[in-house]
Amino acid sequence: MTGDHQTLALLLFSAFVAVTLGITTWVSRHRHGSAEEFYAGGRLFSPMENGFAIAGDYMSAASFLGISGLIALFGYDGMLYSVGFLVAWLVVLFLVAELVRNCGRFTLADVVAARMSERPVRIAAGTSSVTVSVLYLVAQMVGAGSLVALLLGGTSQAAQSWTVIAVGALMVIYVSLGGMRATTWIQIVKAVLLLGGTVALTVLVLVRFHGDIDQLLLTAAERSGHGKSFLAPGLKYGGDWTARLDFISLGLALVLGTAGLPHILSRFYTVPTARAARRSVVWSIGLIGGFYLMTIVLGFGAAAIVGPETVRGSNAAGNTAVPLLALDLGGGTDSTGGTVLFAIVAAVAFATILAVVAGITLASSASVAHDLYASLRRRRAKPRSEVAVARTAAVGIGVIAIALGLLARDLNVAFLVGLAFAVAASANLPVLLYSLFWRGFTTRGAVWSVYGGLIPAMVLVLLSPVVSGSPESLFPGVDFQYFPLQNPGLVSIPLGFVAGWLGTVTSAEVADEAKHAETEVRSLTGAGAV
Repeated sequence: MTGDHQTLALLLFSAFVAVTLGITTWVSRHRHGSAEEFYAGGRLFSPMENGFAIAGDYMSAASFLGISGLIALFGYDGMLYSVGFLVAWLVVLFLVAELVRNCGRFTLADVVAARMSERPVRIAAGTSSVTVSVLYLVAQMVGAGSLVALLLGGTSQAAQSWTVIAVGALMVIYVSLGGMRATTWIQIVKAVLLLGGTVALTVLVLVRFHGDIDQLLLTAAERSGHGKSFLAPGLKYGGDWTARLDFISLGLALVLGTAGLPHILSRFYTVPTARAARRSVVWSIGLIGGFYLMTIVLGFGAAAIVGPETVRGSNAAGNTAVPLLALDLGGGTDSTGGTVLFAIVAAVAFATILAVVAGITLASSASVAHDLYASLRRRRAKPRSEVAVARTAAVGIGVIAIALGLLARDLNVAFLVGLAFAVAASANLPVLLYSLFWRGFTTRGAVWSVYGGLIPAMVLVLLSPVVSGSPESLFPGVDFQYFPLQNPGLVSIPLGFVAGWLGTVTSAEVADEAKHAETEVRSLTGAGAV
């Protein structure tokens, strides 16, 4: 890339970072240190504000960079991510949003612990939440590294490494100083920027083809080298039965995983009522739905205009398809328009990454402090002490995410998020649904449900082609691959549900009918909700 690209994009990066650090500083001066302020922003956000913040939290680097890249490389099969991420919100709307807002205070464990023995349930749910959050953070780090490496010439490993470290440092500052209120406003600003940039690119792609979608798809198929099969299922997931099962596994993970993501669930606590939580989801579905429809246009646009070979040549996983598309739409490498558009898209993508990592880090540090620390202490922690632990935890989580981000920098970001969704759907969703809807559910069932989904999911990932046994894996030089699927959801999600059922039916504990009735009334009516 030319010096103009670098200078303009870095100026825009700097402007966004300056604005967000300004928001964080302003919020930190007005905070009063309570747990409710740090974890939930004082529950002062309107449904529209929270809807934009949820959209900002959910539309990650995986969505903007990874999905479009997968569509550019694999056509129809890449669209599974767009469809899966969008359909998942219906599960959240109908099964989770309002009930979680009524039953909990700050974290997923609050919902489960309402009718169980608190200590073992909080430790299990807290461990699971931190694991999912770290996996999700790694994807954002990889996206940041790919973006800046492209900006600085596409080959600089040092640039990728320093970018990952810088993103980690910024997210720690956002969370430790600003808490949920600063994080929410950062996400709102980012959502507006991302939607604006995506709309502009989509319009330019459609203008290039005079609004003819058929011509866009046919051109993409022709340039792909695969012909009409580029527009049909099977290019990535149709080769054999293993690939087809991987397709089903990924679809299950995407559709069911959203309802178990800690940083999404924590957003429902930032509004004053359950009705406001439900309206937040309606707002977010509209915003997210429009965005994912546009990623399909951008993916096929990148295939038709840039070409899959050019995309793959820049980044083997396809993470740079959208910035390259912006460069071409603006007039090419040496044009002013190309320079400006590329810089804007790069800055928007960087803003996306910073906003999402702030939300995830906040949710995971809340789990460490509110669930793990509070449960492992003999005495109940004071709110201010708990918040101090959460700020410290943000630093530790940042260090872990940076280390793993440096290790996984050559994997597709949408694919990495698929793994996080699989773990969330395996470990968090079963215990959440059982707690809300099964009258006879017990403490042992809750603990077994979490670990029965979490441990198999992590073990299967370690034994899968993702980690070893193929040129694209994390450790291509070794081979301890015993599980053939890249996504463990098909096996680990049912195991989470089965483990919860088995733990409950073998438990000597008698389920507390009164507590279940209280939880049921509270979840459905909001009576007694915080």
